[in-house]
Amino acid sequence: MLSALKLVRSLPAGCVARSAQRAYSAAATGEALKKTVLHDYHVENGGKMVPFAGWSMPVQYSNLSVGASHHWTRNNASVFDVSHMLATRITGKDRVKFFESITVADIENLPVGSSTLSVFTNENGGIIDDTIICKHENSLYVVSNAGCADKDLAHIRAHLKAFQNKGGDVDLKIIDDHSLVAIQGPKSASVLESLIGKSLQDLPFMDARFITIKGIDCHVARSGYTGEDGFEISVPNGDAVALTKLLVADPNVELAGLGARDSLRLEAGLCLYGHDLDETISPVEAGLTWTVGKRRRTEGGFLGAATIQDHLKNGVTRRRIGLLVEGAPAREGAQVYSNGELVGKVTSGCPSPTLKKNVAMAYVKNGLHKSGTQLEVEVRGRKQKAVVAKMPFVPAGYHKV
Repeated sequence: MLSALKLVRSLPAGCVARSAQRAYSAAATGEALKKTVLHDYHVENGGKMVPFAGWSMPVQYSNLSVGASHHWTRNNASVFDVSHMLATRITGKDRVKFFESITVADIENLPVGSSTLSVFTNENGGIIDDTIICKHENSLYVVSNAGCADKDLAHIRAHLKAFQNKGGDVDLKIIDDHSLVAIQGPKSASVLESLIGKSLQDLPFMDARFITIKGIDCHVARSGYTGEDGFEISVPNGDAVALTKLLVADPNVELAGLGARDSLRLEAGLCLYGHDLDETISPVEAGLTWTVGKRRRTEGGFLGAATIQDHLKNGVTRRRIGLLVEGAPAREGAQVYSNGELVGKVTSGCPSPTLKKNVAMAYVKNGLHKSGTQLEVEVRGRKQKAVVAKMPFVPAGYHKV
């Protein structure tokens, strides 16, 4: 899922850093940047800190370029600080009914201990934000994007109050006493297994458990935003630095920042809210129909259901696609053409360190979304050849049982 990030270059390291810093710099608001519990640890370990969604976050570290960090994650394991994400706990006997009223997920039939990617929708079927919902015995654990935190909370609380006023038994708590640390890459499981002293082979992708790691009680979800096997670990704030040190002590692990995280997610075909998703785009247009539970497609009962059901039945006018682009990289906003006709625009793009080709996501007219379709993308005033490609661009490494 989940998060919000941008940009990578696989060429000179200085170029990477400048591009990434431009991408992550937020508009000046005069407000002091928030810091995660790991902030000082990042600085001590060579983290290059940049403003992102109101937080001071590492875009990369001094020991690795963004491109090198990307490759390290694909082949080994990297630790990312994602504590800026909004984590909430939903409780009360009507928690499932309430959360199904504001998301498209089939939470009722989600097994306990399992998670699902979903979206908050508005009355028009547009996406307010994407989110991960984890179902536990007596609660829902929900993680949403940092850049949408204020908007998400206002939206949830408004509907929560109305639900409660009708007698609904549900409550929301912001989880601000825990940090969120992600370890991602094909060696993530062996690193974590060495710390807990047992196998994680029976924990599938998108499932979660409460696990004690060297005396630290954690919530461990097998998930992430890189396309690789990995875990997102919710850890008490007071133990966050100690846990990170335990993970990084393994020779197969390096620290990684927002720069590598974005190129990894783009290769994995994962959306970035505010770029590939927004409030004018429906889950069907975004290629996220699978997030709409089968029961929900017929029953509805969520905001914008009529629009989304219409899209499911009658189709849409635009579709999210993947592109392989010749020449210079196609960045967000680049226009897409078919036989001279303007048919869409790019929403994310970068050179793929793994493929050594330029990859991008775009929205184009329906009918032009099939793999192999030849298109053109305008970059710096010049039209370049592009071809529609299946996503993920790089095969996923998710663990299945």
